[in-house]
Amino acid sequence: MTLVLAFKWRVGAGDAVLISSDSRATTPLGIAYEVRKVKPMVFEDRPLAVAGGAGDAVLVKWGYEVAEEVLAGEAGERGAPLPAPLFRRAVRMIEDRLAGRLYRLRGLGIEPSFQMVLGSVDGEGRASLYVFDNRGLAEPVHENPGYAVIGSGFITGGLLLLRLLGFSELAASGRTGLLDLGMLTAFIIDVVSEVDTSVGPFVGESWLMRLEERGARRWWF
Repeated sequence: MTLVLAFKWRVGAGDAVLISSDSRATTPLGIAYEVRKVKPMVFEDRPLAVAGGAGDAVLVKWGYEVAEEVLAGEAGERGAPLPAPLFRRAVRMIEDRLAGRLYRLRGLGIEPSFQMVLGSVDGEGRASLYVFDNRGLAEPVHENPGYAVIGSGFITGGLLLLRLLGFSELAASGRTGLLDLGMLTAFIIDVVSEVDTSVGPFVGESWLMRLEERGARRWWF
């Protein structure tokens, strides 16, 4: 089981994307173990995107492979990261491939358990954040509500905590700082892990992507 939190917010003149998760997975026999659930994607030593997944580990890893393959293919001509319009086009290509296989699995009597969040920041400082559901369909969430919560922790309070803490208002105002978001994600994951044993505590599984200008060069982290 999983709790993955993804945020888009303003940092200076540009946007940033942060994806954090717990680190607990459970076998069909109920045995818990540690696993990484957030995947940074890199093309030619430059950040391409960040992804987080929940559900069947086989499908989540396959989802990462599909996303990375499509994004790298699109970046082959322009380099990474992709401009927001091209990232949106790539998301639709990823959607087609995910939806096709998940549909075929249902035809075989297999009900897939799959969710994925995919985010990036382009060279103009524009963030993209999409959530893929168990049908493989992608919803853009970078404009509204500006965040996503996936996994079993969504049911046990992850979204409620975000709303109670007023994340949307802070993000819209641009007052949310890097340290604040880091503390916010760690706090939410730890609190949910106290009431949901399938969610593990926060142990630092978090990836940030943003644009910084240092002299004449631009850096993505």
